[in-house]
Amino acid sequence: MRSRILVLGILVALGFVSGALAQAKLPNVRVLATGGTIAGAQASATSYGYQSGAYDVKTLLSAVPNLDKLATMSGEQVASIGSQDMNDEIWLKLAKRLNEVLKGAETDAVLITHGTDTLEETSYFLSLVTKSAKPVVMVGSMRPATATSADGPANIYNGVATAISPGAKGRGVLVVLNDEIHFARNAMKTNTTSVQTFQSLNRGPAGLVHTGKVEWFEPMDRKQGLASEFSVEGLEKLPRVDIIYAHANMSADLIDAAVKAGAQGIVVAGVGDGNMTTPALEALTKAVKQGVVVVRSTRLAMGLVLRNNEVDDDKLGMIASGELNPPKSRVLLQLALTKTKDAARIQRMFYEY
Repeated sequence: MRSRILVLGILVALGFVSGALAQAKLPNVRVLATGGTIAGAQASATSYGYQSGAYDVKTLLSAVPNLDKLATMSGEQVASIGSQDMNDEIWLKLAKRLNEVLKGAETDAVLITHGTDTLEETSYFLSLVTKSAKPVVMVGSMRPATATSADGPANIYNGVATAISPGAKGRGVLVVLNDEIHFARNAMKTNTTSVQTFQSLNRGPAGLVHTGKVEWFEPMDRKQGLASEFSVEGLEKLPRVDIIYAHANMSADLIDAAVKAGAQGIVVAGVGDGNMTTPALEALTKAVKQGVVVVRSTRLAMGLVLRNNEVDDDKLGMIASGELNPPKSRVLLQLALTKTKDAARIQRMFYEY
């Protein structure tokens, strides 16, 4: 009887040791929180409006069942804003902190919580300045944390599962919402309220993730991460770049105002293949001669803006955005302007990134 009890005790002890070792072997995921709807609170369960960034990172993580079985989690609050208020200053702060965290041997991956309004811009910016092959995943939600069917906890769970997946390494910054994985370069918010808002319209998702199970698709064929020439090291501010929306009867007034206000670059959300009215084109041509870099993008959701297709870019000294929509064109142009104002070099960047 005593021998049985002794054996049982040894087995139990070994079980505890084994469990402790298993827990110790879990990957370490650091969460950088910035606020957004995912941390939002409604005045009541039936309220349409809500306060973004009402909950801190600890509260967010505690609301996700079984998260501790995936990874050892830790977090910090970088900002507490609605992402409509995201700005260059917070971008630089977030990017520098992200690179610091990724350097640590104790960090295996990073999860960033963010509002969806400007998530596609922040994620693309980070994909160009993150100097690590370790996985970085961004998540948000379309419903606040207090909603009847909040999507934040599932997005966090699947985001962590994606971040610790062996296939995530070296893929650059990824965006995970509603069971889909997107490359930061391709992700676009396409719907004002639907949980299926993020899509990669020209290319399709990078993979799928459901209940923590990940399926990868094709890798990215453009430069990002360690292959990027851009850096935030020593950078205290970003050049001003404005987006101007093209439309019927578009005048030159806003273009002139942007130049006068000190814009170093202008992105045109053009009609069709990056086109605009004759007065607008003349004003942009004048701006180029004054040293402003002009990129032609499109207000349309899909398709490419091709060089010299409807506008003679070679003659006018303008840049065609290719696949990049106006917000992402602005991000790339801001970083490009930290390197050069030469239109040919910047056009090369739009082909490569």
